[in-house]
Amino acid sequence: MDFSKFDKQFDLAALKKDTEEASKNSGNFESVPFGKYEVSVNKMELAESKKGDPMVVIWFKVVSGEYANRLIFYNQLITQGFQIHLMNNFLKSLGTGIDIKFESFSQYNQLLLDIAEKIDADAVEFGLEYGETSKGFSTFKLYSWHCFQPD
Repeated sequence: MDFSKFDKQFDLAALKKDTEEASKNSGNFESVPFGKYEVSVNKMELAESKKGDPMVVIWFKVVSGEYANRLIFYNQLITQGFQIHLMNNFLKSLGTGIDIKFESFSQYNQLLLDIAEKIDADAVEFGLEYGETSKGFSTFKLYSWHCFQPD
């Protein structure tokens, strides 16, 4: 098998950098137990699932307590109307004031980037209740948010 095809498919420099960061912060990738956490949004984007389907990816970084600097991963497929509806409701709960609607995948990707930029610019942190349904699906519910003004 010719593995050089992967050299063309992936950003090798970025992959090397991510690997170095993972080595330095290996504890950050262990699962965070279900509970309530104060978090910031570390990453928000439209990505592809392993099967190639469109999926919203949000990384929450725990900002305080025993699990500070650990990540909580929220992945939501958006291939069906009810999935987009669930994601829209979650995005509205972020309280950014940005109009949340789905028109196309390109538009939705830009929407996610705009929301992430606004959250970052406003230095917003959230209270996140991270749990699980009776069927084993992770749940994500925001119960508060606040902006931090630098000194």
